[in-house]
Amino acid sequence: MPGVVSAVEGAEVVFRLGDAAHAFAGVRLWQELGLAAELLEFKPVEYGWELRLARPSVHRMEYLFDIADLGMRTDPTNPRVVGGAFGDHSWLPLPGYVEPEWIGVEPVASTLTPLTVESPVGPIEVQVWAPEGITPAFELPLLLAHDGPEFAMYAGLTHYAGAMVAESKLPPFRLALIRPTSRNLWYAANPQYAAALTQLVLPTLQTQYKSRQPVLMGASLGALAALYAEWQHPGSFDGLFLQSGSFFTLDTDPQESRFEFYAEVTGFVGEVLAATSFPSTPSVALTAGATEENVHNNRVMAAHLAELGLGVEFDETPDMHNFTAWRDVLEPDLTGLLNRVWS
Repeated sequence: MPGVVSAVEGAEVVFRLGDAAHAFAGVRLWQELGLAAELLEFKPVEYGWELRLARPSVHRMEYLFDIADLGMRTDPTNPRVVGGAFGDHSWLPLPGYVEPEWIGVEPVASTLTPLTVESPVGPIEVQVWAPEGITPAFELPLLLAHDGPEFAMYAGLTHYAGAMVAESKLPPFRLALIRPTSRNLWYAANPQYAAALTQLVLPTLQTQYKSRQPVLMGASLGALAALYAEWQHPGSFDGLFLQSGSFFTLDTDPQESRFEFYAEVTGFVGEVLAATSFPSTPSVALTAGATEENVHNNRVMAAHLAELGLGVEFDETPDMHNFTAWRDVLEPDLTGLLNRVWS
């Protein structure tokens, strides 16, 4: 009998939970691959509970156990746990998965300075990362990140920045980590937030820190908000890095219709897709998980932005809609965009 551990075994991923007495009324699996509309049921076996799945076409898999009467839990047989905006998840690497090399690179020494910008949508909190020893008066390129503190915590964004500078893969630059206090409201094609970002936050940063060639990045709704800000206020950003963007359309995303700002999002996306020109010329890089829901609307958006004459790079990655997936393509995708813009 195999050890009671979850593992990849040949063409299957096998999830196991020890419970020889079958004290639990049942066990189900939550996973983000869309393998079933409902949670997948484990089968009772001699040692407890087991679920076998055909190995999916991703290179890592995040999941939780839903144990009757206990609720959602990480897998006690698997020590691999990753944090995220919705708590910890267990994860399994599939054959061929390799973590980014920059994780093991010693980053340059740096500083992180808080900044709050008052705006009509409320105070916008920013943390400004920069290599240590560079004064605010010294001009540097600027990268702004929606959900910045979470990107730093769960995707290692500040470590990435320091590692890229340490290895001379990017020039010294500043990174502004933007924390939303009302994420859905701000990021769902909100004209007030777009105005606050481009007319207040960006000028404040450029006044306090001598900056050039600003690039804006975001994931999911944060990516949508980045595209919307440049659409509403053209010329604000020289580049856009958009990961798993929530570019919902009525055709590709009817399952999102209960989202409270669905009409605002689909209205904006429809406007862009109907346009025959883009009001500015930022360089754009998009990434999406090859099996995530948003990949369909990202394919549509990437193709249309290219048709409008923008320089567009689009990378489909063998992962899903999570911070680790976004982390794993910062190098080379974000690195490539920044070098194109900042060279």
